[in-house]
Amino acid sequence: MNKRKLGKTGLMVSEIGFGGEWLERHPEEESIQLIKYASSKGINILDCWMPDPKSRSIIGEGIKDNRSEWFIQGHIGSTWKDGQYYRTRDMAYVRPAFEDLLERLRTDYIDLGMIHYVDSEKEWEQLQSSDYTDYVMELKNTGVIRHIGISSHNPKVAIKAAQSGFIEMILFSINPAFDMLPASEDINDMFAEEFDNSLKGIDPDRALLYKICEEKDIGITVMKGFAGGRLFDEKRSPFGVRLSVIQCIHYALTRPAVSSILCGFDTKEQIDEAVKYERASGDEKDYASVIASAPLHSYKGQCTYCGHCKPCPVGIDIAMVNKYYDLATMQSEVPATIRSHYELLEHHASECISCKGCDSRCPFSVSVSDRMKKITELFGI
Repeated sequence: MNKRKLGKTGLMVSEIGFGGEWLERHPEEESIQLIKYASSKGINILDCWMPDPKSRSIIGEGIKDNRSEWFIQGHIGSTWKDGQYYRTRDMAYVRPAFEDLLERLRTDYIDLGMIHYVDSEKEWEQLQSSDYTDYVMELKNTGVIRHIGISSHNPKVAIKAAQSGFIEMILFSINPAFDMLPASEDINDMFAEEFDNSLKGIDPDRALLYKICEEKDIGITVMKGFAGGRLFDEKRSPFGVRLSVIQCIHYALTRPAVSSILCGFDTKEQIDEAVKYERASGDEKDYASVIASAPLHSYKGQCTYCGHCKPCPVGIDIAMVNKYYDLATMQSEVPATIRSHYELLEHHASECISCKGCDSRCPFSVSVSDRMKKITELFGI
């Protein structure tokens, strides 16, 4: 299992993570064994947004033998009221719910304390001066949570969080369909049965979020990577074609700043299917050809860092060079961190011999050779 650094947290998390939202649907022992099986496959990050006692107790039992090997995303503000999930900032519920999380997980710390589910810009602003945020800071200052994160489906909120100075990582919804949708404060918009056929390419707010997170070293973990399973069914997919588990995983992991995709697992077979990504071939990972030839929607003219442009005869990592160029052009001056990352590459855009083999291989009709000239002008090498 490959591991990636989760931004400024410094935590080395598995590329494939565990989203625990389906645990309560199974007998407890079955779900406990599922967590242990995931660990045996190298998965080391688990998200617990669920407030129900059964799910939390299952996780506690599943990680008790190797707690120190797991990184837990524990949500603050996801509470249990009258036998149901209740999202709130009311400290009468928030504090007891978080203390219950610690108790049921059999731990005295949470690696990633998540400000739970903020999709409204107004709510984000209100949280800045609140007893809720005071509590989050108290947990951080006392070491009960090691790092502060946030979960959101709205790129406008996530951008504000990334620029806040105290958020260290973001749990965000990413897949090729959602990436085309404009920002919204209503999560139901993301799961509408019909997408607007005029949608083309990555929404600017989402592209900006990835750029800012990369620049500021804000790690991203991914939720909703499969769009609730819609992308596996050509009749329900907004593209009109089916994508595989491996293709969806690869799409998420090729976004800037992304460290891990958290998959919802029901069975050991589903874990095996996701973990196959680690040894999958380029053809198996290839989401670009599928999307480019889909009857609905398009990313035409936009680099998605898919790697189809390989191989380069002079060894340029074209996808990475393009990624740094896109990140650099976010501002009027090239950020020093991005310039440094670019300069550390083994080969640079200036080495391009304009063979244009990459142009012919790009499924989205990006003129890569022309971009190499622009990149050379921007970075000077």
